[in-house]
Amino acid sequence: MENDYLIQKKPFNALVLFSLPIIVGNLFQQTYTMADSAIVGRFVSEQALAAVGASYSLTNIFICVAIGGGIGSSVVVSRYFGAHHYKKMCTAIFTALIAFLAISILLGGVGLLLSEQIMTALHTPADVLDMAIDYLNIYFLGLPFLFIYNVLSAMFNALGKSKIPLYFLIFSSLFNIALDWILVTQFQMEVTGVAWATLIAQSISAVLSFGVLLRLLSSISRENDGIFSFREIPAMVKIALPSILQQSTVSIGMMLVQSVVNSFGSEALAGYSAGIRIQSLVIVPFTSLGNAVSSYTAQNIGAQKEHRVTEGYKVANLLVLFCSVIICVVLELFNRQIISLFLGENGTAVAMSTGCDYLAFTGFFFCLMGFKCAVDGVLRGSGDVKMFTLANLVNLFIRVSFAVVFAPIYGIAMVWYAVPLGWLVNWIISFLEYRTGKWKRICLQ
Repeated sequence: MENDYLIQKKPFNALVLFSLPIIVGNLFQQTYTMADSAIVGRFVSEQALAAVGASYSLTNIFICVAIGGGIGSSVVVSRYFGAHHYKKMCTAIFTALIAFLAISILLGGVGLLLSEQIMTALHTPADVLDMAIDYLNIYFLGLPFLFIYNVLSAMFNALGKSKIPLYFLIFSSLFNIALDWILVTQFQMEVTGVAWATLIAQSISAVLSFGVLLRLLSSISRENDGIFSFREIPAMVKIALPSILQQSTVSIGMMLVQSVVNSFGSEALAGYSAGIRIQSLVIVPFTSLGNAVSSYTAQNIGAQKEHRVTEGYKVANLLVLFCSVIICVVLELFNRQIISLFLGENGTAVAMSTGCDYLAFTGFFFCLMGFKCAVDGVLRGSGDVKMFTLANLVNLFIRVSFAVVFAPIYGIAMVWYAVPLGWLVNWIISFLEYRTGKWKRICLQ
C-alpha cells in the first residue's frame, strides 16, 4: 500500500515525509492558542492575558491526556497496520474512540464542578480569578470534541496519513483565529470569546475528521471484529498511560509551579504566560518528531524490521540538532519583540522582563528537550515503557521541587532554571534504557 513508506523508504526520507505534516499541523494548533493570548492581551487587558495564562497550565494537561492517549492507541493501530491485520486494526480504532469519548465526558463533568476550587487552590490572583474560571468552564464543555479530535489525528498518523490532520488543523486554526477576533473585538466577549471560539472550531473539525476517517477505513478494509473490544484496552493502556505522563510532564509541572508564579502577582504572571506560550510553540518540532518516531518504530517492529528503528533514531537526533540551533538563534535575538506581541505597547516592565528572561535562558537548552523526545519515541513505540515512565517522573519532580523550594527565596527565575536540568536527566535515563536493547525484545501482546 502507498502508506507503507514508513517501513519501505529510507529512514531519513520516511521520517521527514511523515513528521513534517505533524509539525506544521501542531504549529498551527499552537498558533491559535497563542492567538487567544495575544488577542486578549492586546485588545482586552494584561489581566485578561494573565487569566488565560493561569488557565493554560491546567487546560494543557487535558490536551496532553488526549494527545498521549491518542499516541498510545496509535501504537497498537500501527502494529496491526504494519502487520496487515486490518480487521483488528479497525476494531482497535473504534475501541480507542469510544473509550476516550467516555473519559472526556467524565473529565469535563468533574472539571465543571471543581473549576473554582482548582483555580483558588492554585492561588490565582484575585484580579483575574473570575475571568480564569469563566474561561475554564467553557473549555470543559468542549472537552469531548478536544479528545475525539486529537485521537482521530493520532489514528490518521498511525495509518500513514499525517497530511489529513494537517489540513484539518489549518482549517481549525484559521477559523479559530477569525472567531477570536470577531468575538473579542466586535462582540466585546473578552476572555469568554476566545474560549467559545476554540470550542466551536474544534467541534466542527472533530465531526469532519470522523467522517473522513470512516471513508478511509472503508477503503482499507470493510470488515472488523466489532466496534469495541475489551481485549484491546490493556495493550492501549500499557502505552497510553506512559505516553500521557510523558506528554503531560511539562504541563503538570507548569500547573504545580503555577501557584509559585501566581505569588509574584498578575504582572509577572502575564510575562510568564507569554513565555510559556512561546515555549509551547518552539517545542512543537521536538514533540512532533518524537510522536513520529513512535509510529515509525511501531510499524517497523510490526513488519519485523527492527534494524530500521536504530537508523531512524539517529536521523531523529540530527533533525533535533538542526531545529534547536534555529530556535536558539531566534529566541536570543528577538525575545523582546516576541514577548511584545502579547503585551503590546502598554505592557508593564515586570511582565516584559519576566517573559524576556524566560525565553533568553531556555533558548539555549531546547536541544535537550528534542533528544529526550526522540529516545522516548523509540521506547514508547516499542512498548518499553517502565524506564520511560520513571524518566518522565524524575523530570517532573526536578521541575516542581526546584520551583517550590528555591523560587520563594531566590526569585521567579528559579521556575525556569530547573527546566533544562529536568530534560537532561530525563534523556539520560531513557537513553541508558535504549542502549540496553530491551526495546527490541518487548512486545505489546
